[in-house]
Amino acid sequence: MAKLAASCIVNLVLRVFVFVLLLISLILICTNTTTAKGTDVFAEQDFRFQDVIAYRYMLSSIVIGTAFVLLQLAFTIYNVIAKSEGNLLFDFYGDKIMSYVLATGAASGFGVTNDMQMLFNKLNIFLGDDFYAKSYASASLLLLATVCTAVLSVFSSYALIPKTV
Repeated sequence: MAKLAASCIVNLVLRVFVFVLLLISLILICTNTTTAKGTDVFAEQDFRFQDVIAYRYMLSSIVIGTAFVLLQLAFTIYNVIAKSEGNLLFDFYGDKIMSYVLATGAASGFGVTNDMQMLFNKLNIFLGDDFYAKSYASASLLLLATVCTAVLSVFSSYALIPKTV
């Protein structure tokens, strides 16, 4: 029984850590705006993360991940209080799917930021280093949340192993 309680507490701590990472990533990407300054193409124009489809995908993966983590947090807290195993298959498949969703969101954030930085530098359009730094920071936190979710997936796969006497 002590092993079950320790496992639930580790799951709870990791899920809280994933929630915090996703929340900070959400704040960073939502506040990522700048004024684009160009030489010949246009004078000055506001540029927001919503203007790029890959950032919107990254935002949606963060929101879906946050909703899933909040649901799993509620289930995990209930399991700690009730001292039960919970729904092991839901944990297993949910963690697998969420790790993939979060990984694709992080990959899209890294990819589009790198491409935009190279393209805008060639076109002499300056967005500011702060815009790129926030984008990379948000994608990095999302990637770290992906790793933590993958670890949770491994833990949930160990819970599925039948108990032998």
